[in-house]
Amino acid sequence: MKAITLRNIPPDLDKAIRKRARGKRVSVNKAVLGLLEEHLSSGTNKRLELHHDLDYLCGSWPEDMAETFDKALAEQRSIDPDVWK
Repeated sequence: MKAITLRNIPPDLDKAIRKRARGKRVSVNKAVLGLLEEHLSSGTNKRLELHHDLDYLCGSWPEDMAETFDKALAEQRSIDPDVWK
C-alpha cells in the first residue's frame, strides 16, 4: 500500500480528526482514511469525485430539534392570501 505524508495540518483540523478517531475508537490513520472514503466516491470506470453535499448530517438532529425546524419551515412555506391578491 502507498503511504502519504501530510504536513502543516491546521490545529483545528488535527483536533477534529483526533476527536473523530477517539469517538469511533480507531487510530488517527483509520479516521483519516474513513474521512477520505466518505468524501470520495468511486464508480465503475469513473474517476474519484469529491462530494459537496450534506448527507453526513442526515439524521443527526435530536427529534425535538427536527420537529422545531419542520414547524418553522412549514410556517415559512405558508402563503399569506393578502400578499397574493
